[in-house]
Amino acid sequence: MRAVHRNNCTGIFSWIGSDGWSARSLVFDGNEDQVEGTISVQPTAHPVTGFDKYFKSLTVQSNKRNPWFTEFWEHFFNCKWPESTVTPFNLFSKRVCTGKEIMSSETGYEAERQLQFVSDAVLAFAYALKAMHADVCHGIPGVCREMKPIDGSVLLSYLKNVTFKGLSGDEFQFSENGDGPARYDIIHFKQASPGNYKWIPIGEYRDGKLNITITDLLFRLDEPSMPTSICSPPCMVGQAKKYIEGGKCCWHCFNCTKYQIIRYETVCEDCPLGYLPNDNHTSCAMIPLKYMDRESLWAISIMIFSTVGIGFTLIVILLFIWYRDTPVVRASGQELSYVLLGGIFLCYAVTFLLVQKPSDIKCGVQKMGIGLCFTIVYSAILTKTNRIHRIFRTRSTKKPSFISPKSQLIICGGIISVQILFSALWMGFSPPRVMHYHPSPTESHLVCAASIDASYMVAFAYPMILILVCTVYAILTRKIPEAFNESKYIGFTMYTTCIVWLAFIPLYFTTTDHDEINVFTMSVTVSISATVTLFCLFTPKLYIILLHPERNIRQPLMKKCKFGGSNESHKVANKVEPSPKFEGSYEDHSDNCHPMINMNMPKTQETCGTQTDFLTPRVRLFRCASCSVMNTFGKDENEIKL
Repeated sequence: MRAVHRNNCTGIFSWIGSDGWSARSLVFDGNEDQVEGTISVQPTAHPVTGFDKYFKSLTVQSNKRNPWFTEFWEHFFNCKWPESTVTPFNLFSKRVCTGKEIMSSETGYEAERQLQFVSDAVLAFAYALKAMHADVCHGIPGVCREMKPIDGSVLLSYLKNVTFKGLSGDEFQFSENGDGPARYDIIHFKQASPGNYKWIPIGEYRDGKLNITITDLLFRLDEPSMPTSICSPPCMVGQAKKYIEGGKCCWHCFNCTKYQIIRYETVCEDCPLGYLPNDNHTSCAMIPLKYMDRESLWAISIMIFSTVGIGFTLIVILLFIWYRDTPVVRASGQELSYVLLGGIFLCYAVTFLLVQKPSDIKCGVQKMGIGLCFTIVYSAILTKTNRIHRIFRTRSTKKPSFISPKSQLIICGGIISVQILFSALWMGFSPPRVMHYHPSPTESHLVCAASIDASYMVAFAYPMILILVCTVYAILTRKIPEAFNESKYIGFTMYTTCIVWLAFIPLYFTTTDHDEINVFTMSVTVSISATVTLFCLFTPKLYIILLHPERNIRQPLMKKCKFGGSNESHKVANKVEPSPKFEGSYEDHSDNCHPMINMNMPKTQETCGTQTDFLTPRVRLFRCASCSVMNTFGKDENEIKL
């Protein structure tokens, strides 16, 4: 305790005293500040009646039977008994014992507090020997022959069974395990008031039951709160124990990771993917799944956009049906126009599929539908641009093959069937399935497996090839006659589409960890591609049909003959009955004299003049003359040639 004072550690330690030093003045006298707050466990002992009077009356002369009493006398009175053996107790004593010294509390006498246990131990043997003597010697006084020598194992059995009332007045008996009575007093050294220190009883332990008055505890007067155990503080939430080597009483606490639960008090265990620990880190809870919610702002916005697109597409279809017999609609190639509008409709409809909660069936429909809708659109455009290119590439009057409406539909269907076959093979080798995707341990996304990696590019590969081919054809047909405007609109469509897709691909692959943004990006790209096609290819036709119906006739679509002077023959042609149509259908209201143009119109209404650079002046003159004669007289082409 003096060392605690010297090192300024007063108040840092909370002492638990054993009966060997606690409650002894030798310890706390002068060290009250350091001992303050001590809790001590003392075996319950009561004074032995008459022992103090008897012991204080003993002297060296009267107590010859105790060979150690002389040493006790020398040590107690700090003197040397005459003619006694030299011992550590009298080696340095200068005073000689007279035998007249008096033992009392004034001279420092203090009886041993555990004296009761000594007397109980002696009496236990006495009662055991008495019981054994009664059974073995059969009333013979003294130690009989059967007890010479005494069998210790036999005596032990008697010793365990003794029961008596000791000199202190307490009942005594051994427990089943051979221990003495478990009786302890719990005492506490505290500062009852400033400067007033004392030991007070605060509880007891008897026969396995603890009774303690916590309110009487006061570890320090200036710090009344209970001290914290620094050996093993309780571990906090999310912490496990690591026991100190060699024991199970003290431990260190260590943190489990935020993805672990405490399986046992000393073991941390990882939660599986898709699960996170609960608040107490006692069990794993499933992470809420993330996917495109139809009620989110992202989904609502793209569904509104697609709904508007579907509405405009249906309006265009209805207008084309209503005005199907007008020159503008007939010149646009009705069959391919309907195929094109159907593909545009599917592009908008795909959005409503993308915002649904993923499932195996929906993932399969997505894998098939996303690529198919693009293939329908661009197969129709490819068929149209290829036909235009072949018509204007020809250098003869012979009609190119496979340009009739039926042939065009067959070619378009063949192009589409390649995508269907390709998608079927892809789904066979990689069946569609929904999966849980975990971009980080704290996220769980419900997605189609094909959307995680580059698999969706398989669906887009074929349409992207069609886009490139259509773009090439748009470039090749950019210099066709000026009045043949649809090739120019197709060019605008393909250039814009290429730009949209170049922006989409990197954006799509950088947002795979964000479901809503990823689906929004794909849906917007599909819808914008459809919108570009719808706007560029059909707005000019609707403009004439709805706002300038006076131009929706054959004559306003034709310019003056560049090589034939005036266009007076046109006026004459309006007064002449038209001859029957030639077989075949040629779309696009071109106004030049190329013999492969406008064969879906009556021959009598063909115009003069041409802008084609590959025709010689003689051929141009002949064709222009032929047009004029036919427009004037309505003759058959064979008659004109004859």
